Amino acid sequence: MNTHLQLQVNHWLENDPDPRTQTQLQTLIDNGNEAELAARFAGRLEFGTAGLRGVVGAGPMGMNRLVIRQTSAGLGAYLLDQIKDAAERGVVIGYDGRHDSFNFAHDAASVLTAMGIKVRLTSKVAPTPLVAFGVKHFNAAAGIVVTASHNPPQYNGYKVYWENGAQIIPPHDSGIAAQIERAANQAIPFLEHDEAVKQGKLILLQDDFYQSYRHGVQQAEVLQNHTAPEKVSLAYTAMHGVGAEMAETVLKDAGFTQVYSVASQREPDGDFPTVNFPNPEEKGAMDLVIAEAKKHGAMLACANDPDADRFAVAVRRDDGEYQMLTGDQVGVLFGHYLLSHAKDNQRLTGTTIVSSSLLSKIAQGFGTQSFTTLTGFKWLMNVGIAKTSPEDQFLFAYEEALGYTVGSMVWDKDGLSALVAFAQLTAELVAKGQTIWDRLEHIYREHGFYLNAQVSIALKPDTPNIGAYLREHPPVKIGEHDVLSTDDLKALERRFADGSVEKIDLPPSDVLTYCLAGGARVIVRPSGTEPKIKCYYEVVETMVDTDTLASAQARASKAMDDFIQAHQASLPK
Repeated sequence: MNTHLQLQVNHWLENDPDPRTQTQLQTLIDNGNEAELAARFAGRLEFGTAGLRGVVGAGPMGMNRLVIRQTSAGLGAYLLDQIKDAAERGVVIGYDGRHDSFNFAHDAASVLTAMGIKVRLTSKVAPTPLVAFGVKHFNAAAGIVVTASHNPPQYNGYKVYWENGAQIIPPHDSGIAAQIERAANQAIPFLEHDEAVKQGKLILLQDDFYQSYRHGVQQAEVLQNHTAPEKVSLAYTAMHGVGAEMAETVLKDAGFTQVYSVASQREPDGDFPTVNFPNPEEKGAMDLVIAEAKKHGAMLACANDPDADRFAVAVRRDDGEYQMLTGDQVGVLFGHYLLSHAKDNQRLTGTTIVSSSLLSKIAQGFGTQSFTTLTGFKWLMNVGIAKTSPEDQFLFAYEEALGYTVGSMVWDKDGLSALVAFAQLTAELVAKGQTIWDRLEHIYREHGFYLNAQVSIALKPDTPNIGAYLREHPPVKIGEHDVLSTDDLKALERRFADGSVEKIDLPPSDVLTYCLAGGARVIVRPSGTEPKIKCYYEVVETMVDTDTLASAQARASKAMDDFIQAHQASLPK
């Protein structure tokens, strides 16, 4: 082993508080596995706008107790520097049901309290939306939730909220990362749990905190539609996560009596034994909740992901089978439903550049505008906060990856309040003798059948830089569609076919968007770090009187296949 690596490993072993990760490293040393040791010390797990997320394991490239302590020391230093009353306002910390989450959360609390910062730590596992809620509820300086959301069992994460209750955005991410680098080279302060409680620096959040969130859902203005909840039946799964207790409670509070939980997935289990990948979007992840729905003949099969910030639903069709709604379909259903009930001064809605543009058409139909941000709830919520005013209050935002925020109680995606809102929408329709499919058809007949798809392409090492190529050779047609305008978020310019140019008011990002004749759209996000690009496609088909949902879907699917094939063929090989 080279001397530099040996020094790094020895320094880590001296400071690592966890016998398990110490043993991991010692085994690698004993086996002479220099390649693996070099990989674990090749850098540092990057702290970004989503905080940290990675595989649990020893060394600075993994999620472990020493990384958590160093990260917490860096965050604490940044908070004390940036927010004058940060120590007193303190930090709210919650954690999910993964194996290491309890220890990671308690380590974070011990470091922050040792730095003189008050910490409110949940006394048991907590859904992610409760931590975001807690930041606002306590007027805290920040929030931390230890969770890897819907990632596989070997992952964990450390998500940070700023004082406004939303996820951090630049420049806070790089500011915190710089402080973490400093902290990693210093002794980390640490105050034992019992001593922190005795000194009044650590407060354990008991049931009254959980009840505060529950009452917030009960009282939320956008969740007061109590039309015939007793007529709705739904199956529910927490997917081995932390959502079941609160999900069942808020549904019961809202009058939903026919709720059937999947018993084998109800309790937190960091091994996720019944799903290969605990993400409701993954094939097979919804199988058990759909089976539960079939058993009871329920209208809906609903899921939260393991930290309960995402919401997924499959809806019973006329043939008795269940069909998953896409994130975009749920988003436009919510947008239409909420805007149809909204007060004149609460109609602010938003979505991301890669989500369906149908929400903006629905908003226009209601005489209002919908904002669009870069991908990610950190952008949706921070822009939503900035745009909110007494005359135009925030109502709803979503992204296609099953994230929804209904109302302004939580400035992050919240799968629990979304669950209640969707059940209430369903109940309103049932009372009118209608279904979710009827409402979707109504929306599509009015605005067109919008179909969205995503293709991720792994490219060869010698493939030309896709972004550079497209900027040097801007397409004028894609397949049979003329390009009407091109958005280049790197240059922050929108170029029209006639040569005119508009400025775009978004943070710069390596994204190209082509808007085409007939309403079609393609978005290209080249990767700067690996030979891979993501392409997001949208086609729009007009629904004629003779169309059914199925016939419009079939026509849109054919158009989508042709569109994707034509676009892929146009890219450099």
